[in-house]
Amino acid sequence: MTIEIGRIGIWAPVFLWARDNGESASAAAELDALGYGAIWVGNEDATLNAVSGLLDATDRITVASGIVNIWNAPAEALAARYGEIAGQHPNRALLGIGNSHAPAVGTDYAKPYSKTVHYLDELDAAGLPAENRLLAALGPKMVKLAGTRTLGAHPFLTTPDHTAEAREILGAGPILAPEQKVVLEGDPATARAIARGNIAYYLALPNYTNNLLRIGFTDQDFADGGSDRLIDYLVAWGDADAIRKRVEEHLAAGADHVAVSVLTDGMVHATPDRWQLPRAQWRELAPVLLG
Repeated sequence: MTIEIGRIGIWAPVFLWARDNGESASAAAELDALGYGAIWVGNEDATLNAVSGLLDATDRITVASGIVNIWNAPAEALAARYGEIAGQHPNRALLGIGNSHAPAVGTDYAKPYSKTVHYLDELDAAGLPAENRLLAALGPKMVKLAGTRTLGAHPFLTTPDHTAEAREILGAGPILAPEQKVVLEGDPATARAIARGNIAYYLALPNYTNNLLRIGFTDQDFADGGSDRLIDYLVAWGDADAIRKRVEEHLAAGADHVAVSVLTDGMVHATPDRWQLPRAQWRELAPVLLG
């Protein structure tokens, strides 16, 4: 049976920080009740404990890792852990994996494409079905690999233009589930400040900047937290209808699912004490995005 993720999900690494807090279970149950199709636990580790906890707290919604870093998670052990969780929650656990970034991995980071192919081979050998896993993918080669060796692709920090390109590479059939960052704020200066505070970390990672350079941005666009042009390209901001428009652009470009990442002023990457569960924003978006 196919794992269903619906058309709209919530991408929220905040659940990693909040998983020992009762509010995490409550928020996941609310997302389930609101009708979102999936919760994406950003930067999940090999234990999959956050994924497991959210599945325990919910009844229907799929929970996906987005992503587990393949350099830090032995394939056989990860497959075994996933199998345990999937057995407890049939057709609701989706394993998202990816090859991360050189600054995050360190000196072991080499030949990431070959590493990914080998890792998928290891997952095959461990008995983890291709249709139960998804691959983080930006460049054409990795997108194509996602379509041939997994359920599909989960691009991060992208736009509808990238979605259209990825769909052309994938063809019909494989799932395409891009992540889209959003800020529910109508004032341009405030919205862009929130966006910059949340994406500055990513603009120091070559996988992302190389992808953006490939489509026409320059090194100047990455300075000082990102140019207005870059920020508006990567982060949808405004009221709920403005967010809906960007999401619909992804769907029209060929996405099967959009993982919406709500950014707020209280979120700063890699500082868990400041992360917040943006429950009010998730509620506000639900009737607009889900219909």
